[in-house]
Amino acid sequence: MSWFVLVISGMLEAVWAAALDRSDGLSRLVPSIVFAVALVASMGGLAFAMRELPLGTAYAVWVGIGAVLTVVYAMVTGAEAVSVVKILLLAGIVGCVVGLKVLH
Repeated sequence: MSWFVLVISGMLEAVWAAALDRSDGLSRLVPSIVFAVALVASMGGLAFAMRELPLGTAYAVWVGIGAVLTVVYAMVTGAEAVSVVKILLLAGIVGCVVGLKVLH
């Protein structure tokens, strides 16, 4: 259950990062609310997962999932350029996250 919650929390990290970008410095109401709700839920899920998972593993997986999904979102929306090198580096992050799960 902790791993499932951690993955969802990592996904919510990407949601709050994207919402923060869309909020224009927290000046737009709806993206600011999405940011706040996703942030609290993401942190709460991380805290829940860390009851059973080691700090380093949980945090690395959480950040890795959030970072990869945030970059993918930015590439899909055209906010960030797509390149083979970026895709390979993102695949490396995913591989490391999977490795941490396997080693646990």
